[in-house]
Amino acid sequence: MEMCTPFLLTDLDGEDQHFPGERPALLCFVKEDCPTCREVMPLLAALQAKLAATMDLRIIGQTREGNHTLAQTHGVSVLDDSALKVAFAYSVETVPTVYVTDAQGRLQSTLVGFVRDEWLELVRELLGEAACEALLDWSKLPAWRPGCGSLSVDPAHAERLQAEAENSPLRARRIEVASQDDEFEFMFDQGFSDGLPLVPPTPERVLRMLAGTARDAQDVIAVMPPNMAEVTVEKIAVNAVMAGCRPEYLPVVIAAVEAVCTDEFNVHGMMATTMGASPVMVVNGPIRERLGMNMKLGALGQGNRANATMGRALRLVIRNMGGAKPGGTERSTLGNPMKFTMCFAEWEERSPWSALHVERGFQPEDSVVSIFTMTSGPTLIVDQDSRSASQLAGSFGMSLESAFHPKAHFATEVLLVICPEHVDTLTRDGFDKADIRARIQEVTARPIRDLVADERSAVGFKQAQAQQMDEAALSRLLPKFKNDEDIHIVVAGSDAGKFSGAFHGWATGEIGSMPVSKKIEEV
Repeated sequence: MEMCTPFLLTDLDGEDQHFPGERPALLCFVKEDCPTCREVMPLLAALQAKLAATMDLRIIGQTREGNHTLAQTHGVSVLDDSALKVAFAYSVETVPTVYVTDAQGRLQSTLVGFVRDEWLELVRELLGEAACEALLDWSKLPAWRPGCGSLSVDPAHAERLQAEAENSPLRARRIEVASQDDEFEFMFDQGFSDGLPLVPPTPERVLRMLAGTARDAQDVIAVMPPNMAEVTVEKIAVNAVMAGCRPEYLPVVIAAVEAVCTDEFNVHGMMATTMGASPVMVVNGPIRERLGMNMKLGALGQGNRANATMGRALRLVIRNMGGAKPGGTERSTLGNPMKFTMCFAEWEERSPWSALHVERGFQPEDSVVSIFTMTSGPTLIVDQDSRSASQLAGSFGMSLESAFHPKAHFATEVLLVICPEHVDTLTRDGFDKADIRARIQEVTARPIRDLVADERSAVGFKQAQAQQMDEAALSRLLPKFKNDEDIHIVVAGSDAGKFSGAFHGWATGEIGSMPVSKKIEEV
């Protein structure tokens, strides 16, 4: 005789209920939104009360809210199987389904759906003819109802349950592609792509990707707006596969996802703004070399798999999990190429100054990803003639004054990428990062009167504001950036060429986005 699977569930009071117990049992799987289940609930309620002294009647519900509704409406005890593991173990396809067992858990009989005559026969066996007839008015019950599909066979849950039963780390819903369909075109059609081809995320590829991290595949890394989707390690791995990452890149992408989902970073605002903001990833620490990242010639361009695919993987997570798709919540007026990817490593060894991650509070031996919200860049700063640090830093300031608009002061921040030849010019005169920032602020300082809207441009202080100011206020010098710390500095690029670059930021502080750095957890 077939043995039923033992289980432990809790009732709505949080009390553990075991099966099998020491008595025969009637196990009834139901869900609140099933019309057939609702019709038979009065019968189950009456039966649960009648059998209380001799038999365990376990009503097993499939949703937390629905379980409470059934219990309150019908005055019954309901066990919580909202994880659906028991329904899956019992291969329940239809609710209601009833299993009758003896005290040892051996299966005696099964009912599926509702057929009045079958239920009458069962209750007669349990209670006897007279008690069965007195239990309730059977004529009010329908002669037959087909029941509804169990949530345990719903495609939204079935593959997760199967994976759990097989001890597989994969829980994501699988999508079947017809044999005659082109899988690359299919992914375009499904809206998964940023406009470039994707690597199909087969289970084998996702499992290989997950080998790049020691974290559990079902760890929830963040909740990503605007969809407020739970982003698991597995879902990040799926998008990393599609982006073309190698498994060893996965910890960087995980840290980047953590960073952008913080309140400080404000990923929803960044993607929704019509200004066209996008994340820029800067990687520091030993992991740069291990991943073969480019920090030298062409560091901000194409040609390096680690740089390109890690930046792209972050964008795909934001798109496919967060829902930031052009025309939806992604509202960029023009957009920019950084929407595909922008990730590079700082050439720390070529810099005489503290590396970016050390400035941001980490240890030199830490591997860290820092994420900035930028609206344009890299904008080239061409200065092949300055021979002093003061001149060169002055050139930086003159170039950075165009961020947003020359009249827009205190409005944004920048990420300044200084090339090695420019580093040499600056260090010959002993300039450190503080000196560079101070010189930029000095060169960009303008009297407020020069920043007032006029016939040339309406950007800047409004005339009404200016009219409230006295001569001293109008003469006050206002540097480009509200704080020196709004000028972020890293070193990258080829040893040859006096061409530095800059990324222009978005709105800063609590009204916009703040840079966020996260330590990378390697295997």
